[in-house]
Amino acid sequence: MRPVFAALLVLAAALAGAAPASAYSESTLKAKIAREMRNAPATSGAYVRDMDSGEELFALRENTVRIPASVEKLFTTSSALLRLGPAATLQTSAVSAPDAVVEPGGILRGDLVLVGGGDPFFGDASAALLARAVFAAGIRRIEGAVVGDESAFDARRAGCCTGYDHDLGGVLSALAYDRGIFRGRARLDAGRFAAARFAAQLRKAGVRATAESHGGPAPANAKTIAFVPSMSVGELARYINVPSNNFAAEMLVKELGVRYRDSGTTAAGADVLRDTLDDFGVRPRIVDGSGLSRANRATPREVVRLLERMQTQDIAATFRASLAVTGVTGTVKRRMRGTPAAGRCQVKTGTLSGVSALAGYCRAASRRDIGFALMFNRANTFAAKKREDRIAAVIARLSTPPDPPPEAGGAIPLP
Repeated sequence: MRPVFAALLVLAAALAGAAPASAYSESTLKAKIAREMRNAPATSGAYVRDMDSGEELFALRENTVRIPASVEKLFTTSSALLRLGPAATLQTSAVSAPDAVVEPGGILRGDLVLVGGGDPFFGDASAALLARAVFAAGIRRIEGAVVGDESAFDARRAGCCTGYDHDLGGVLSALAYDRGIFRGRARLDAGRFAAARFAAQLRKAGVRATAESHGGPAPANAKTIAFVPSMSVGELARYINVPSNNFAAEMLVKELGVRYRDSGTTAAGADVLRDTLDDFGVRPRIVDGSGLSRANRATPREVVRLLERMQTQDIAATFRASLAVTGVTGTVKRRMRGTPAAGRCQVKTGTLSGVSALAGYCRAASRRDIGFALMFNRANTFAAKKREDRIAAVIARLSTPPDPPPEAGGAIPLP
């Protein structure tokens, strides 16, 4: 079963079985959220909005910029889905010199180059498939080396800048074999490491090289012998948002830089994100793709504006399916169980030292679709997350229908 489809089934089952114990009116919702926010640090903000009518349900310091932590991944995954499309894939290829031929006996004279395309999950399984494809192409011996080409991305192995709270969980490279981690150690020679691991997979498939593996660029106008795709961008978005995968988010940002700025840098990818989000009137400060940097800034209103705009896109269902379901999956699997919010909200969490955030959609008791963003800075993260959970439960209990819009013609646009 495809992951996105499976996620939708899980959500549908959860929604069908979840019924808020008691319903709240809009006035009760506002009062209860206001009480929660009064007890939060003054460096916090919240914004809650009806996604269908455009009605503002709650706002407090909603236009003040905050550190978003991993809520930043909403900017990354939405931009990737909008730019690349959910069916797009990232390609890792085995190539040779343009004039290379396979001689009798399956001999390839010259190097076989493994060209990285930024797949964050390229590893033994994908490499084994690619090795078998090389064998199927008739190659039995490489009169040369297996070479690892990681030139699509820059040489920066970690995040964009100083101020990171956590390790990325991998070595950034266009050719990050098993995230560039071997026996618990980061391999900074990513091209050479990937080439050596791929050579081992080739030997298992019946293809041997005569020279030692190393890193280096593919020849100009190289000829593709075989390739293996990554999972789709739609699936990548889910593998980023549900468990909050920092490494995959940073890899995807660099890939956007390659595709749309001809530069595999975090800065180039961040520029693509800014350009994409600007079309929605969303203008956060973006310096990375994962949210690990404390230099990122966004307002609660900007986050909700993105959520609202994504509702109207062709890829809306894929985007929502990429989010964790409260009490069911990912970073909120053990949160909000036994509350009215269980199974009723699709969210993205964010956590850094002193920073906690929660944003997403809740299907309220009235069947209203509510978008919200809660951002706490200089906060006790344990207390903030308890507060987020209580606010989500309040939103899920909303029962009254929305007030009629002031004029016909759909949702009220965000100011």
